[in-house]
Amino acid sequence: MAGAGGGSNDVQWCFSQVKGAVDDDVAEADIISTVEFNHSGELLATGDKGGRVVIFQQEIEQNKSQPQCRSEYNVYSTFQSHEPEFDYLKSLEIEEKINKIRWLPQKNAAQFLLSTNDKTIKLWKISERDKQPEGYNLKEEDGRYIDPNTVTALRVPVFRPMDLMVEASPRRVFANAHTYHINSISINSDHETYLSADDLRINLWHQEITDRSFNIVDIKPANMEELTEVITAAEFHPHQCNTFVYSSSKGTIRLCDMRASALCDTHSKLFEEPEDPSNRSFFSEIISSISDVKFSHNGRYMMTRDYLSVKIWDLNMENRPVETYQVHEYLRSKLCSLYENDCIFDKFECCWNGNDSVVMTGSYNNFFRMFDRGQRRDVTLEASREGSKPWQVLKPRKVCADGKRKKDEISVDSLDFNKKILHTAWHPQDNIIAVATTNNLYIFQDKVN
Repeated sequence: MAGAGGGSNDVQWCFSQVKGAVDDDVAEADIISTVEFNHSGELLATGDKGGRVVIFQQEIEQNKSQPQCRSEYNVYSTFQSHEPEFDYLKSLEIEEKINKIRWLPQKNAAQFLLSTNDKTIKLWKISERDKQPEGYNLKEEDGRYIDPNTVTALRVPVFRPMDLMVEASPRRVFANAHTYHINSISINSDHETYLSADDLRINLWHQEITDRSFNIVDIKPANMEELTEVITAAEFHPHQCNTFVYSSSKGTIRLCDMRASALCDTHSKLFEEPEDPSNRSFFSEIISSISDVKFSHNGRYMMTRDYLSVKIWDLNMENRPVETYQVHEYLRSKLCSLYENDCIFDKFECCWNGNDSVVMTGSYNNFFRMFDRGQRRDVTLEASREGSKPWQVLKPRKVCADGKRKKDEISVDSLDFNKKILHTAWHPQDNIIAVATTNNLYIFQDKVN
């Protein structure tokens, strides 16, 4: 598999780390709900159903016996981003679960990120402090105030070194703009605005203004009984600040240009693949619903993930994708049972590697898939604690769809649908990937020979 560096050299993926409890008894609050690298890849953030954000920092280790560097991610900061709330007007509980995290481009020593639950988006500042002021005139070192009448001489306070402290502070709260559940947030390339999308509307925010947002897409029909589709994901173009896309539950992707009109209900381009009549079934509409859409780093392509496949679209060609990769086609015969256990509604995410040559997405049984676009090769790997020794090379896995099972193959009937990888992230420069399985975060790196 070619990696972030590209080329024809095969990448051997190795186990690096696993974060999270080993217990089989998983608390609901500990289930990871989003994973995101920052723009340099030095920081990796996860959000969970308990409303917490955990940030890991990359620490490069120089091995004396090897000239190459190994990197580990260790906990940098943990904070409670959202709390459970109650909407008294609608008698609805608002979960604290973190739906999405997006890092802002770094402008100074501090880092900033946006995190959102179903209703409220928050801007957090992550900053370091390694000095503290000492020598106050009106205050003791323990914080007690001194009677000004007893002060006989003036001192100039000085900064003294202290143990490093990482502080997370909420800078802004963007609330009360969404009637339905927020499914996406995306930072604009102008570094000033961002969008947030729920089931029926997309809003445009300025990062400095919390009490006002502009509605740029509204697909809510006058009569809700006429509702036929919902918005499933939305993202800004990485370079063109006026362009964004949003995907729908009907399998379509609409590209909109904010220069055309204030309300972008009329799209500039509609990306849709005609359905193959031979594959038509009761489940067709459900499995064609797009769960994630991501622009490539160069802005030329976009990737969409539906239930069974990943599709790569050229922005210049709307009638069909230029590449289609089957993620787990062997599940097509199992759709009935997947419908009964609600797994058919699982929302898998997808991601690009650093130079857009490889794409990655998750599957069931804690499997995840990689597709090399240049060599048209794919591999299935597993995130598992069994045999997870440091720098052990991951063995490719194969699923047997029919009755004749070869050695090392797994029968489709023995797959565990409770073990699923919905959230994955790829380091923006290096071959380092983060994969979330229920309450554990696995980090894999390429093998350095």
